[in-house]
Order: sequence, then C-alpha cells, then structure tokens
Amino acid sequence: MNYQVLARKWRPSNFTEVVGQDHVVKSLINALQHNRLHHAYLFTGTRGVGKTTIARILAKAINCENLQDFNPCGHCSVCIALDEGRFLDLIEVDAASRTKVEDTRDLLDNAQYAPNHGRYKVYLIDEVHMLSGHSFNALLKTLEEPPPHVKFLLATTDPHKIPVTVLSRCLQLNLKQLLPAQIFSQMAFILEQEAIDFEVAALKLISRAADGSMRDGLSLLDQAIVYGNGKVTTADVSAMLGTVAQQPVIELLDALADGDALAILNKINDTANLTPDFSSLLQEILITLHRIALLQQIPTAIDHEFDSEELLALSGKLSAEDVQLYYQIGLVGQKDLDLAPDPRGGFEMVMLRMLIFKPETQQNSPAKALKAEPIAAKLMPKLVVNELNSVAPSVIATEALQVTATTTDANDWLSMIVEMKLNGPLREYANNCALDAIDDNVCTLIIDPSHIRRAKAEEALQKALQAYRGTAVKLVIKEKKNTLETPAVLLIKEREDKQQAAVEAINSDLNIQALKEHFDARILPGTTEPL
Repeated sequence: MNYQVLARKWRPSNFTEVVGQDHVVKSLINALQHNRLHHAYLFTGTRGVGKTTIARILAKAINCENLQDFNPCGHCSVCIALDEGRFLDLIEVDAASRTKVEDTRDLLDNAQYAPNHGRYKVYLIDEVHMLSGHSFNALLKTLEEPPPHVKFLLATTDPHKIPVTVLSRCLQLNLKQLLPAQIFSQMAFILEQEAIDFEVAALKLISRAADGSMRDGLSLLDQAIVYGNGKVTTADVSAMLGTVAQQPVIELLDALADGDALAILNKINDTANLTPDFSSLLQEILITLHRIALLQQIPTAIDHEFDSEELLALSGKLSAEDVQLYYQIGLVGQKDLDLAPDPRGGFEMVMLRMLIFKPETQQNSPAKALKAEPIAAKLMPKLVVNELNSVAPSVIATEALQVTATTTDANDWLSMIVEMKLNGPLREYANNCALDAIDDNVCTLIIDPSHIRRAKAEEALQKALQAYRGTAVKLVIKEKKNTLETPAVLLIKEREDKQQAAVEAINSDLNIQALKEHFDARILPGTTEPL
C-alpha cells in the first residue's frame, strides 16, 4: 500500500533526466568539468519547475565518488545515502518553518566543522525568501566568506524578497516555466513506462492545465489515472478538470466571428449551468486570441501540435484587426468584471462590446459623412470646410484621387496610376516617375538618377501596365534629369497650396483678428493644418 506519487517516483536523479532547464544544467556541468564551483547558488523560478530537484542533484554531484560524464553515478555510497535521505553532510532546511534568527545561528554553528563523509558540507535552504531580516543578517557573513568545505544552495519562488546584499553574494540561476510540449512528452514517457493506456488529447489537456509546472502536471496525471480507473481518456480528463476544460472558448469566438449575438448568449447560458469562473473563462479567451494573432502573423512561433483545427479555422475567419480589438476589450473587461453586479452579467457585457464596437465598414461610412457635413459647415469657415476631404500627406493614394486633372503628361500618368490601383512601395516608385511617351507597344518613363532603380518594382509595374492597356506593352525607364513634374511633385505642391490656404484662412478670420487685438493672442507656428 506504500504507493509513491508520480512526481516523487519520477523525480530526476541526475542532470540528464532534467526536462526543460538545459541552460541551468549546462552551466552546472561546465562548472563541475572545470572545477569552478561557486560557494553559493540561488535557484529561482515558479513552483514545480525543478529548483529543489536540481539543487539536490548538484549536492549529489559535488560529493559523488564516481562521476559519470559529470553526472552523479547513483551507485556509490554517497549517492545511495543521499537518495535514502541519510547523508549527514546535506543539511536541508525549509526556511518557511525556520524563520527565526536563533534557528539560523544554530544551523550555521556547525559550518566550521569538516564534513562527515563527503567532500563538501552542503546547506540546501528551500524558500529562502521566508527568512526574517535578522536571519539574513546572521547568514550574510558566513555566506560571504564560507569555509572551503561548505556550499550553499538556496531556492526561492520570490527572489525580490531577498536582500540585495544576499543576492550579490550568490550565483543566480533562473529556471524557466516548462512548455506544454515538454510536459506532454515527459508524461507520455512516464505512462509508457508505467504501462498505462492514455489518449493524446487527454495529455494535451493536462499539459495546458499544468501551467508550466511539471509537478502540477504529474499531480493532475495522478488524479486522472485514479479518476479514469487506470486509464487516461479525454472524456475523463475533461470531466475531472471541470470548467477549465469545458470552457466554450472556440464556440464563443466562432459566434463572435459570425456576428451572432443570440448564439453568444445561448452559449453563455449553457456555460452558466456548469457554475463556471467567468474570470477564468475571459482569461482563456484572451489566451486563445493571443494564439490566433500569432498564428496570423508568425505561424512558426506557435506549436501547431497543441493548436486544434478549430483554432486554425478561427485564425482564417477573424481579421487581424478584429483579433486585436477583441483582445483589448477583453483586457479592459477583466478589470471591470469585479465591479459588475454579477460575474455573468459582466462577462455578457464584455462579449457584447466585442460584438458591437467594431470599426466602421465602407458601406455605412458615406452615410456618416453626409450627416457630419452640415454640422461641420456651421462650425467651420467656408474655406476650411472645402478642405474636409483632404487627408494626411503620407496617404499618397487618397491624395492622388483628389488631384485636379489637367492636360499635362504627368497628370495623365497620375490618372493611370490611380486606375491601375497600385499600392505600397510600387505606387511610390511609379509616383517618382514621369511619363515621356506611351503607345500599345512601348511605355517610356523618366526617373531622376537620384532615385534607386528596383528591378522587381519595374517588373510589377510592367505587368500592371499590360493589364491596364490590354496589350503586351514594354516598359522602358530612362535615367535623366527630369524636366517634367512627377505625380509625387504635384502632390507635394498641392499639399503646400492647401497648407498655405489654411494659414491664410486662419489669419484673415475676424474672430482670430479680434483675439489678437484684444487679448494679445498669437498663432503658434506649425499648429495650423488643413482639415
């Protein structure tokens, strides 16, 4: 009946068995290899990532009588005694239960004596941040100048609570949270060794629920084995984890993508019957939105083994702008959830905000503009109202549509650029060219030698011209000092004209003149812009 839980039974006994902490293991093995061991190590990281385990392996390695590739052999008298908990030269202390300064002094009184059996006397202090201020002071001097036969191994989940005087005397090694894939691989290996049947999807659920902690993952795995009567199945794990696994995140986001408010409320109603934690549900939605955003922008940054087909489908169904908007609304909604009359109502309002507060579509924006114009006409001078349709100077494509057409070759070229619907760098490249001549066979453009020629842009421009003309027209670009005005020059001139008109309109405004006269007001240079 002496059953040993998986987290203890499969606890690593050497550096090779440690999962997900290669950066720390490499540092310690190199220190052993070159005999450059520090007198005090501080292992930091969240719960269940291997701080105390690695400290014990290091204590075993520095005292092992027969190192194998700088790994403890596990067979010598030191390794056996340490594994059985009867190695006298390893003094392991839980600082949470021994916080008083008297305890620390009693502990360090024996530091001056030589080790009983091993090469080093090792003090392993777990949760060292729990020591009192006086205890740290008592530890400080010994930590700074310890006897040559003493090594300190400290472990903590909260290094910020440790005095900087102690931190500066330790070599700090930060352990990382484990990835779900690493936890999954280790659990699959353990279950194969234990000859226990399991489903891959069930282990994925547990790996996610472990939240980066191998110990938490193995504890959940123990629970799943008992719950499933010796098997680990997806249905049992989902039932065991309760609302954590049953949160209908995909269904809610799918209804959100369809704009179906009724489906969203029905899904929330179904979820409410499971008495869920709506704050955790909102967190899961944020995590899913984050993964969707990564899938859309950097697919290689996501472990696709842990992304379901539904998530991949959602990444194609939701636009990148909507994902960012939903994430921001959810992030703000998290803070407001505690202020809501009840959690369900607060969560419903967050989801409805995501549904309603979407950017205007092109279909409804003209109506908005028609309603806004009469109000603007009443509030602004006539000259300024005429400039309402202008936009920022950087938006060249929109400005190009507003340039008044004339009979010059440059403006013929400008209208061609607009009709060809060129975008981005290709549009800029075309705007810096001037049209010299064009027929069904050849189009000749002139570009100033100061501009860099780009072969790909010219190739794309030729294809656009051929599609526009409907013939196999050949593009020829000549480098010479241009006497014709390019579209870019025309756009700059028009912006300057608009800016000058706006400045003159402000200066001639009677209200502005009255303010200048009676209140000694002045217009700050550079603050006038056409609307």
